[in-house]
Amino acid sequence: MEMESFPELTTNSLRLRELREDDAPVLLSIFSNPHTMKYYGSEQMSGLEEVEGMLMSFKKGFEQKQAMRFGIEVRERGELIGTCGFHNWTKRVNRIEMGYELKQAEEGKGYMTEALSAVIPFAFQQLDMNRIGALIHPNNAPSRKLITKLGFQQEGLLRDYVLAGGEYMNLIMYSLLKSEWGSSRP
Repeated sequence: MEMESFPELTTNSLRLRELREDDAPVLLSIFSNPHTMKYYGSEQMSGLEEVEGMLMSFKKGFEQKQAMRFGIEVRERGELIGTCGFHNWTKRVNRIEMGYELKQAEEGKGYMTEALSAVIPFAFQQLDMNRIGALIHPNNAPSRKLITKLGFQQEGLLRDYVLAGGEYMNLIMYSLLKSEWGSSRP
């Protein structure tokens, strides 16, 4: 599928949209929060320059059809509360990986379930993916619970897979296949 412009998805309470430069302060508050970044697999951000670099890489990833990151906005408030989307887009084998994060104050309210319930069918139907993977830290119980609720299956442990904060971290690989998706929706 060829997309010229970044898609926008809407759910009952959310608008999933392209990230903009004016989102940088909110993104900095998320990506500099030790709680949010604890299991993220990369370093906390410390300044707007880093966030602007991340925004540029998201834009470039979309232009090159290698990644797609949506801003998660609460429609009623018009407020950005997190991001979700895809990276490691391997078109040759119709495979993609998913990532996501929310402002700490917005966790546990069902927003990420709602957002991912929109981007998963988008990946299977619009992007024609066969497999969506998710890499999650073994101690990140809320994320593991979320991904399992959405129908993902645990595949295995990737030992010392990422280096963050000077320490190697194990990650668990989860996946959802297109053939399983219809029967696993919440």
